[in-house]
Amino acid sequence: MLVAASALFAERGYERATVRDIAARAGVNQALLFRHFGSKRALFGEVISRSGLEQLRSTPAASLVETVLSSMLRPAPAEGGGGRSLETLLRSVGADNEVSAAVTALGDDYASALATLSSTGDSGLRADLALSWLLGIGLMRVVIGKRPLADADPDEVSRLVVGALGHLLEGLPDPAERAEERD
Repeated sequence: MLVAASALFAERGYERATVRDIAARAGVNQALLFRHFGSKRALFGEVISRSGLEQLRSTPAASLVETVLSSMLRPAPAEGGGGRSLETLLRSVGADNEVSAAVTALGDDYASALATLSSTGDSGLRADLALSWLLGIGLMRVVIGKRPLADADPDEVSRLVVGALGHLLEGLPDPAERAEERD
């Protein structure tokens, strides 16, 4: 059921994916979905939380940026893996207050983990900026399909982003600022 829900939420977003269509794709009765999850909102929350929370639990903070990038940049597995979850989230942001609350809570968990990578006084802001950039990359690559990003080699994108976010999260000065200091 969760695989079917993940696929339909990713394809249509929260608003346009119906419980009837999810049940049909899963080959179950609509009542079974309501019995297990209670509501479409709860089903959506389970789909989003499933891979996001597992990723947070199983990934050390120091590897989180690379892990998030890898799951977002590599093609989604047929069974509805990490790329599907990101696509689902991005297509559903702003759908309604209940869905936005679930997405915000997961985002807060990711930002908290990223904030541990910075020892600066503004680590929360830096973590939010890093998370915003990661989600923006996902939006442009996965949902919009903006080229050349959509076709870029995942390893190259990851190398560039991890390097830049490392500077942001570690509070290192921008390379351009260091060049000015030497002059």
